[in-house]
Amino acid sequence: MQPPRSISDLDRQYLWHPFTHQALWTAAEPLVIAAAEGVYLIDEQGRRYIDGIASMWCNVHGHRVPEIDAAITRQLGRVAHTTLLGLASEPAALLAEKLISVAPPGLAKVFYSDSGATATEIAFKMAAQYWHNRGRPEKCEFVGLTEAYHGDTVGAMSVGMTSAFHKPYMPLLFKVHYSPAPEWTGDDAAAADACAAALRAMDAILRAHAARIAAVCIEPHVMGAAGIRVQPPGFVWGVRDLATRHDVMLICDEVATGFGRTGRMFACEIEGITPDLLCLGKGITGGYLPLAATLAKQSVYDAFLGAPWEGKTFFHGHTYTGNPLACAAAAASLELFASSDLLARVQATARSLAEMLRPLKGLAHVGDVRQAGLMVGIDLVADRASLSRFDPRLRVGAAVCDRLRRHGVILRPLGDTIVLMPPLVITVDQLATIVNALRHEITLIDQAAAVRHVGDEQVAGDF
Repeated sequence: MQPPRSISDLDRQYLWHPFTHQALWTAAEPLVIAAAEGVYLIDEQGRRYIDGIASMWCNVHGHRVPEIDAAITRQLGRVAHTTLLGLASEPAALLAEKLISVAPPGLAKVFYSDSGATATEIAFKMAAQYWHNRGRPEKCEFVGLTEAYHGDTVGAMSVGMTSAFHKPYMPLLFKVHYSPAPEWTGDDAAAADACAAALRAMDAILRAHAARIAAVCIEPHVMGAAGIRVQPPGFVWGVRDLATRHDVMLICDEVATGFGRTGRMFACEIEGITPDLLCLGKGITGGYLPLAATLAKQSVYDAFLGAPWEGKTFFHGHTYTGNPLACAAAAASLELFASSDLLARVQATARSLAEMLRPLKGLAHVGDVRQAGLMVGIDLVADRASLSRFDPRLRVGAAVCDRLRRHGVILRPLGDTIVLMPPLVITVDQLATIVNALRHEITLIDQAAAVRHVGDEQVAGDF
């Protein structure tokens, strides 16, 4: 009789992981997560790790939250799934009311899907069809920001083209006008100039092409996958103003920034703007189940009304649109925001984190530290004075994150940018554990000696 195979063996034989170098993955021993509690992930041997990336930026209240567990269990006792195509659903309707009540004022309708990419894809289709339904089908192009990221479906890749992720798919993408994202390092004295330069560039695009542009799409306040790139004050408000003046729609992708991540429920609130379409995902269920939503203004929704034969219907949907279990989890998550004063806690925790991060800026291999609420990006560089980068083949960011596991910390890099984005309920002491571990491992970069050869190339060994 064959002995039972380990989860590691089964994983390496059968699984294809997202955003993962599979050749490197299968050559190493994976960390197998068996359980979780609060902000901790627990492996097969019972070792505990702080979930420093909130299970891919989505966990809000921690793992195994009694209130969310109970909400899912109650719903499971009624119905696990029923379609929204031709039927109504209590959890979907109740959650929609809650979402509109906390959304920026003026948003009125909720269209569900199941991931951030689908939420943005829906927004692009809504924007194009909005103009088509209003008799202006030529307005079908989009403006996006350079190095933005809106997901991995074809439309999301087109508007948020990120060369590192999407190069093989360039022939599939549709035409988009790319406006340069603000170049700002957080220096208050340079903020106005950075904002003005970025808005001038976008204004030039809109002046030249507004007659054909359906919408501008941005990640407001912070561009997540671009390396936690924080925008200067006034930029989001300025984009809203430009979109209005040039008669184009504004789409805000808050898949990463929504649900308290910046210290506000939505990053749009920081500058007091309301987009025409708002894309939500990740933290919407507290990090429990796949769910996303695209919120629209009433004026957008109204453009899709009319007799069936007029062809104004939005023909889009997904099998699990508005799944009752996911909607129940999301409603419970929003109730926790209201009952725990979590947003105020995030703001206080973020201030403490800023103080902890300050000493990292003086380390020899730290080029920049960017923070917005509980979103942090730490750039690792070969030389701080020149900001010269490491050879990407060395995979220094990945090596540092691997070493952090010895300290009971899980982080994941974007290239050589270390991203810290923990559950919102994390304590100051738990953040101190993460930052102290980071400081220790970054100071060891100079001592990296083990380098192995693969063919004619060199790649980093263990530090």
